[in-house]
Amino acid sequence: MLIKLAWRNLWRQKRRTILTASAIALALFLSLLMRSFQEGQYTSTIENSAKMSTGMIQIQHPDYKDSLSIDDLLPSTSSFIQSAQSIDHIEHLLPRLESFSLAAAGERSKGVMMSGIHPDIDPEYTGLKDRLVKGEFIELSDRSVLIGAGVARYFDLDVGDEIVFYGQGYRGQTAAGLYPIKGIVEFALPEINNTMVYLPLPLAQELLSTGEQVSAWVIALDSLKRIDDVSTQLKAEYEPEQTVWDWTELAPEIEQSIVLDRVSGQFMMYLLYGIVGFGLFATLVMMTLERQREFAVMLATGMLRSKLVTLICVESAMIGLLGSAIGIALASPIIVYFFFNPIRLGGETAQMMLDMGYEPIMPVALDAGLYINQVLIVLGLLAICMVYPIARLLKLKVVQGLKGGAHAH
Repeated sequence: MLIKLAWRNLWRQKRRTILTASAIALALFLSLLMRSFQEGQYTSTIENSAKMSTGMIQIQHPDYKDSLSIDDLLPSTSSFIQSAQSIDHIEHLLPRLESFSLAAAGERSKGVMMSGIHPDIDPEYTGLKDRLVKGEFIELSDRSVLIGAGVARYFDLDVGDEIVFYGQGYRGQTAAGLYPIKGIVEFALPEINNTMVYLPLPLAQELLSTGEQVSAWVIALDSLKRIDDVSTQLKAEYEPEQTVWDWTELAPEIEQSIVLDRVSGQFMMYLLYGIVGFGLFATLVMMTLERQREFAVMLATGMLRSKLVTLICVESAMIGLLGSAIGIALASPIIVYFFFNPIRLGGETAQMMLDMGYEPIMPVALDAGLYINQVLIVLGLLAICMVYPIARLLKLKVVQGLKGGAHAH
């Protein structure tokens, strides 16, 4: 009965109901679009950063993250990683052996970051093979290396030339070797381009005298949403002997920039809802004041005050849900379209993204959580706006309401 009564009451003032629902729909429409584009961009940034360096999760020696020491290693054996292979949603398990070294050629020398990779499986995730600009890609059995284009320019080296590495190996052993250059890879980021050198993993292990050990196991998942679940399973398997880090701990600067950007986006969204909230509050107060005589009659004929409060709450919820439904109906086709057909960027921006190995698009997130959050915000806004009308109704005196109508207090 209350629902039927509430629905009829709404349409007694059609214009007011439509305008209020439209304001809610517009706010929800704009917020959904903004948040979907934002979250899509964040996901793309995290995934691209993970491919470039850290992966989504890493298993490391407990001291390695702070020390970056060649002495803080963990096994690269199949028996060690077997537990991780049985976990769902893991797409790639990549062994990496990294160390700083002094590189030299001719009369010049400079510090480089040496990375031992598995040439058969690493490029599937990182796309390293696509960055090859000269020569050939290394193979697992090779005794040759790939160098960054910046390193090649610094030493004036080309494919077929030799480069010397000298540094400290495992447990203080000397790590020195002379290797031919098989290929040159180019990155858009100078700090990577000017320092990176890639070796086949067995060759890196031989040079650094580590045996069957690596600096980290880099893990890629099929979805960012699975990180917490997979991390929990990995921690149960490997900690405390090893440590499991996710991308937020491996690349905190990216997480901080995303948090700051997300806060600014949410501020704009709440500002928009705040403006709508004032209009909504005014509408609900008007509805209450105009109908005080009606409410007084209902109370005089035996209706419980609690049922009357329930009635206006149901009316308000209906307006909120109607506005939400309209907003979702308008936003969803646009979000779905751009999810499957993202906007492609052009010009210098697109070229810069291509150089970094990123696809030049504006991705969109299609996430039920975004929809649920927006509807909850609308309902929360309604609940806040209802406080005054309910308080007014609870204080309404029947005799004065019958006499004074809209001016009753």
